[in-house]
Amino acid sequence: MGETVYSIGEGPATRVSLSLPEGTAEAIRARVGKREFSAFIAEAVERELRGQVLDEYLADYESRKGPVSEKARQRARQVFDEVFAEEGAWPAAS
Repeated sequence: MGETVYSIGEGPATRVSLSLPEGTAEAIRARVGKREFSAFIAEAVERELRGQVLDEYLADYESRKGPVSEKARQRARQVFDEVFAEEGAWPAAS
């Protein structure tokens, strides 16, 4: 059998090592507390990954069809959020 593929934000928690500047770590702790530190980092990383997925899609679209206006970019972000919210998940990380 193949390995399970998880979408962004899915799957069991896994421990990773992360290095941050101390000032950044302290700012996170001050904002969310020590107990929510990992959740804060996970949410931030997930937002970044989702943004990259959408940026890659838009770049591909532009290479095939031409420039996309800022209004269309904002609408695309809204549509992506709605579609993947309905499906319950964003695509798997590549």
